[in-house]
Amino acid sequence: MLGIAKNEKAIAGSNDQKLRDFYLTAMDSTKAEKDGLAAIKDELAAIDLIKTKDDLFKTTALLNKKGISGMIGFYVYSDFKNSNANTCYLAQSGMGLPDKDFYFEAQYEPIKKEYTEHIERMFVCLGNIAVTANANAKIIMKIETELAKFSQNATEQRDVEKQYNPISSIQLKVLRPNINFDDYFSTIGIKTPDILVLNQPTFYEGLNTTINTISIPEWKVFLKWKLISEAAPYLSSHFVNESFKFNGTVLAGKKQMKARYKRVQGATDEALGEALGKLYVEKHFDLNSKKKVNIMVDNLIAAYRVRIDSRDWMSAETKAQGQLKLDKIIKKLGFPDTWIDYTKLTIGKTSYWANVVNGREFQYGRMLAKIGKPVDRMEWGMTPPTVNAYYNPTSNEIAFPAGIMQVPFFDPNADDAFNYGVMGSIIGHELTHGFDDQGAQFDADGNLKMWWSDSDYKNFKDKTKLIIEQFNNYKAIDTLHVNGELTQGENIADLGGLTMAYYAYKKSLNGQKSPVMAGYTGEQRFFISWAQGWKTLMRDAYLKQMIATNPHSPGNFRAVGPLSNMPEFYEAFNIKEGDGMFIPITKRVNIW
Repeated sequence: MLGIAKNEKAIAGSNDQKLRDFYLTAMDSTKAEKDGLAAIKDELAAIDLIKTKDDLFKTTALLNKKGISGMIGFYVYSDFKNSNANTCYLAQSGMGLPDKDFYFEAQYEPIKKEYTEHIERMFVCLGNIAVTANANAKIIMKIETELAKFSQNATEQRDVEKQYNPISSIQLKVLRPNINFDDYFSTIGIKTPDILVLNQPTFYEGLNTTINTISIPEWKVFLKWKLISEAAPYLSSHFVNESFKFNGTVLAGKKQMKARYKRVQGATDEALGEALGKLYVEKHFDLNSKKKVNIMVDNLIAAYRVRIDSRDWMSAETKAQGQLKLDKIIKKLGFPDTWIDYTKLTIGKTSYWANVVNGREFQYGRMLAKIGKPVDRMEWGMTPPTVNAYYNPTSNEIAFPAGIMQVPFFDPNADDAFNYGVMGSIIGHELTHGFDDQGAQFDADGNLKMWWSDSDYKNFKDKTKLIIEQFNNYKAIDTLHVNGELTQGENIADLGGLTMAYYAYKKSLNGQKSPVMAGYTGEQRFFISWAQGWKTLMRDAYLKQMIATNPHSPGNFRAVGPLSNMPEFYEAFNIKEGDGMFIPITKRVNIW
């Protein structure tokens, strides 16, 4: 980023200019202190002008375009049951705590208390006197708790079929007459869609009542909270510090904030990810790594084909559909073939927040432009510098950004046992997401469509019950256990991915015995590298939040859980009954 910042000759309007000015303006903490509330004056003024319910929905729409949540969650995405078409969705919104359960379960009362006090302090930062700030915090908790009543928790949202509820705009207005959808959508810049998909219908049932039981002045307080909560990390230090005190320390247990340049790097990636990514791959991406990872992907897919055909609980017809899904999978490695055009994005030196908002409005405009157009299956869901990977069921694609194709996940000069144990397992993990509890419901073309026979799908669900039970039995901290239902997709993907990677590694040996290094066989090094990949350290507060909301199990259980199910691991290390990771054969999970 330092090179970008020093680029004084960047042409106005170029990506280089935008990256430079975004980074330098964001790094200017002195300017942020001087500007204070001036950075959000336009949004505050818009909220202050709200007098009617029509105004409320129009202003909510304007804030949503800037990435500020409210009581409506609108987005455009590929249609679950017509994957070539984009459709409009409405989802629950408005909660400031990590999950619905935080508002109602006794175990989260201390966090809810801290949250209320945090809201109060943030309103003091906004300039409220203590009495007013206290009253406002109570209003926020009243509204958010009311919205949470009609929301779904993280586990409930895993049921994909129940998240797909198409409704016509006419029906929506008849059933939810108190919600001014026409005002909302016209302010966004589109006509009310003829068909919308409700992710959580009960949320909008509740909102239809709540919108009238909450007064306009109270809704204005709510929107101000959403504004300052979202903008805080980009404002002056008292906002930044207060935001970190709750979101960083209370929720995640962090003792120290990341250095400013690291936080700014993340914000730059959010606003200009592919412009930044283009520079990243030019300087840091090894094409040899891409070639080797591509070979690994092919080997993993080949291993998957063999495993599908070997499943004695699947019929030939269902196996054929599974093979078709592998045939049609889209592979994305490194970076996109076509980069995002940032010509219409304006980045200046007015303020950090102004640039963040411009970036979000630009992305929002790109999202709206998809309405009525076919899905672009070549679009990426992550930026090239991202150290992560993903599977998208609606496009049946796996993607591995350039950022993950490096140590400690991949080393082109390392032993195959290492690379297959870490990167190979990551590849296998993403492939298996196409066959986990959610992915298994989408066909080869990315449609939410049953491609299994009834008996085969029942067999599959019976097997997933075992992995739910296994992880439910892992105690994470105090009396809290891993939520096997919430994490089952990731746990299935871990087990399937590790299994495929193991057999892909064995295939790479071409029938030869694995080399022994430092006293360990290749098979042993494969499993050791997997375990090393999950070395992690987290604070208690973060672990507790993770258990409640994250579909991933804690790293230590991701390390040992899949291994305890694999006969290949037992063989490699001569695991016997009585050993710590031993599970009786009848309890071992064997899906893919």
